[in-house]
Amino acid sequence: MNSRIPISTKEPHRGNSDLVKDIIIGMSDGLTVPFALTAGLSGVLNTTHLIVVSGLSEIAAGCISMGLGGFLAGESEVEHYENELKREYSEIETVPQTELKEVENILISLGVEVPLSKQVAVQISKDKNRWADFMMKLELNMEQPAKNRAAKSAGTIALSYLVGGFIPLFPYIIFSDAKMGFKVSCVVTILALILFGYFKSRVTGQPIIKGTIKIALTGIIAAGAAFGLAKAVS
Repeated sequence: MNSRIPISTKEPHRGNSDLVKDIIIGMSDGLTVPFALTAGLSGVLNTTHLIVVSGLSEIAAGCISMGLGGFLAGESEVEHYENELKREYSEIETVPQTELKEVENILISLGVEVPLSKQVAVQISKDKNRWADFMMKLELNMEQPAKNRAAKSAGTIALSYLVGGFIPLFPYIIFSDAKMGFKVSCVVTILALILFGYFKSRVTGQPIIKGTIKIALTGIIAAGAAFGLAKAVS
């Protein structure tokens, strides 16, 4: 008795990559911007009340701004794909021979022999939906955006920013002394930046040590600059 194992023809690489990208965008800004703000304020204030209020205000504004930016970017991606798809359908209708030749050229560039590429192109052209999808993927290098891409992107970026922003802020909530809050915030945030840099390097395929150090230094430099500027102004 032969048992067959069902094989999935689609893999969720697109959705996963979009999710990871949105998390990275939100978390990276969420860690660095509030960290720099609270560090700068701690350079001129002795108590943490104003630091906490300012930090919470910045996190709220950042979540809205980043989320809105993610939504608009997602909407633009969907609109761009739909416009290009309509253009492909229009070209298939108006200049089919030109489009058919483009299919042949794409197949040849992929290593398909000329006689076979002509046969495959003809087979593809029998289904206009498949033909248009082929051109979108292999001519324009465009994948169809996921359903509700804009809303999901906005929510993911905003939530990631919120989580990242609270990491450097919570020591100021715990400690009433701004200097102590600043020291604990530095330690906690640097550790978070290192972990985030490691995670980002792993999922993006970058060298782990280089990527981790790069992310950590970005946050440290931003906070140091804000702290030094606040001290200089005061």
